[in-house]
Amino acid sequence: MLSLETLTLFFVASVGLALSPGPDNVFVLAQSALNGRKAGLLVTLGLCTGLLLHSAAVAFGVATVIKNMDYGFLVIKLFGATYLSYLALQLLKAEAMTVEQTQTAVLPARLYRRGIIMNITNPKVAIFFLAFLPQFTHPEKGAMAVQLLTLGGIFIVATALVFGSIAWFSGFLRERLFNSKAAQNVLNRTTAVLFVGLAVNLLLTDL
Repeated sequence: MLSLETLTLFFVASVGLALSPGPDNVFVLAQSALNGRKAGLLVTLGLCTGLLLHSAAVAFGVATVIKNMDYGFLVIKLFGATYLSYLALQLLKAEAMTVEQTQTAVLPARLYRRGIIMNITNPKVAIFFLAFLPQFTHPEKGAMAVQLLTLGGIFIVATALVFGSIAWFSGFLRERLFNSKAAQNVLNRTTAVLFVGLAVNLLLTDL
């Protein structure tokens, strides 16, 4: 069993990492601004589900296999970049809608799925988990798989708190600042450019 000191230190480090600018929290911010607070929270739930899969992968050695397979890493990158580009294209084609319309425009299941896909197609997350989590484990404290899953769970809680806060406050601002079709058009195009940027960044990612 890991000590309370180790778990606390890991939680603080996880909150700091979740707060640092990156594709996932930017994605939550963008979706919340576009579709409202509830959308951002659903995307956050999807991202955390993806983190659960990454935690299991690290605990049971799957991430190590992916890291050592160059073509596997490339396929994941291409899939993720293609998906982000698809979302960008959809935004560019979308008609302007009021805040009330956008709150019902995207199905909850689709938003949740977007979060999962965004997270699991980012190979940097798996490699990061592989490098970060083991630093807080201690072989003498018990089974490594259990320790890694415990740390993964704590990381998910920290991420949910941070990303959930981002979704909540960006949705709050959206309700007050973007209740016009003109603003919606600007927001759609800005977010589309952002998604393209994330796709390019993902393609340029290296081990």
